[in-house]
Amino acid sequence: MALPSKRYLGKIVGTLLGLTVGGPWGACVGLVIGHMHDKQELAVPETLTALWNSYSDYAIHSELATFTMGVVVLSAKMAKSDGRVTRAEIEAFKRVFRIAPEQEDAIGRMFDQARLSARGFEPYAFQLARAFRNKPAVLEEILSGLFIIGAADSAVLGQSETAFLKSVAIIFGFSAEDFARIAARAGVGLHGQEKPRDQAPEAFAILGISEAATAQQIKSAYYTLIREHHPDRLIAQGMPPEFVATATEKMKRINAAYDAVCKIKGIK
Repeated sequence: MALPSKRYLGKIVGTLLGLTVGGPWGACVGLVIGHMHDKQELAVPETLTALWNSYSDYAIHSELATFTMGVVVLSAKMAKSDGRVTRAEIEAFKRVFRIAPEQEDAIGRMFDQARLSARGFEPYAFQLARAFRNKPAVLEEILSGLFIIGAADSAVLGQSETAFLKSVAIIFGFSAEDFARIAARAGVGLHGQEKPRDQAPEAFAILGISEAATAQQIKSAYYTLIREHHPDRLIAQGMPPEFVATATEKMKRINAAYDAVCKIKGIK
């Protein structure tokens, strides 16, 4: 059987990957990304590359460089996804991904350049996915931070912001169920979904378990989450210490969810 032409290879692979992790919606996103790959539109812009190369403090640490550049650019482009970048989103970025004073100028220039357009985020997402493909907890923390920035203007994400984050999630290899769970752990509502008045379903969603889970399953899920998302473990996996603010906040929500579930189930 003849192999597909290289001209269409990206479309085919992207569609299949998207279908696998995101169903029909994921297939559409994968097709678009694959099309961009085929047209060689996924190259990192020279302006941002030059800015990054001038930042010698990170140039010698490839994994650290990939993480920091990816996070800064994705944050800026996510904030721009609804057409404008607000002061609240910039402050949320500074709060979520804490920047050391000596890094502010370099990262600020990169953020300003990246936020000129929401387009062109894919190569950065792919770089992060590749660098941390065996460390999904790190990718989840990045996505959690983007959720928080996107919801800085409101507790619920807008349509364009939700679409942007779904695209990033698919590139990171997260399923639709993972996406909803990560949003819950970040304390953010999705476009078209009102936050439930009854907090019980959200507590179970944060822990990633069903409401029929046994006491042993609940405890196992909780301790696994605590272990995987502990800030010290994330730092050991390559996340810079300056970027663990979301992990600390997530730990609080995981603990609160566990307490709520234990109360509901009568677990002591």
